[in-house]
Amino acid sequence: MKSAVGAFARDPGPGLAARAAALRVLHRPGDPLILANAWDAASARATQAAGFAAVATSSAAVAEVLGYADGETTPAGEMLDAVARMVRAVEVPVTADLERGYRMRPAELVERLAATGAVGCNLEDSDPRTGELVDAGEQADLLAAVRAAAVEAGVDLVVNARVDAYIAGVAGPLDEAVARSRRYLAAGADCVYPIAARDADVPALVEATAGRVNVLARLGGPAVADLAALGVARISHGAGLYRATTAHTATLLAAILTEGERRGG
Repeated sequence: MKSAVGAFARDPGPGLAARAAALRVLHRPGDPLILANAWDAASARATQAAGFAAVATSSAAVAEVLGYADGETTPAGEMLDAVARMVRAVEVPVTADLERGYRMRPAELVERLAATGAVGCNLEDSDPRTGELVDAGEQADLLAAVRAAAVEAGVDLVVNARVDAYIAGVAGPLDEAVARSRRYLAAGADCVYPIAARDADVPALVEATAGRVNVLARLGGPAVADLAALGVARISHGAGLYRATTAHTATLLAAILTEGERRGG
């Protein structure tokens, strides 16, 4: 059977390349793209309605909604189907959290992601089974291959390379994150994402990447204005909004149950 990547190279679909270009332009050091990660069509639609310029997915949140645990336990087809539903729900560009790529070859990953209509992706550099960092050269080769496949397919996806030095328990996480970030950008990543980086390390990460860095927003962390002043290009909320939503739902459910018990008594 003829590869769909070849078909995309001839005809990447209406507006797909344009949406990828629009998403890339939104990554401006000092004027960061703010992403409130979604997990289904309803949350994606609400994100757009609130005025966000793009929608990002959260693999952890999507996995839980689909009944799986985080860490690539979700079948690739189910994850990509969820991404496709979010893309259909909105008009703004969508970037998808694809963990480490679900063991797909780069060309297949690009083909199947492009078929959803998403125009960007997150790829992480730790083994989802063990939580340990993969070899930096191996990850750089993966990113370079994804970039090449995306260019060949005519969609030129926006690639956000997650750097897991801070969550993998390595010694000297800043030095490791800087080295990996530089290598991944050289391999063709548009932005790097040293997830859970220490607040004090953000200026060094910005300097090392010319601002092409994604910071994870967190309760009690630096304000958007402060991160913008430091020169970051992207701020995302990961599964934070989903966690807050489920916590609020649990509070409402407890209140409903309490009211029911009171009336029943």
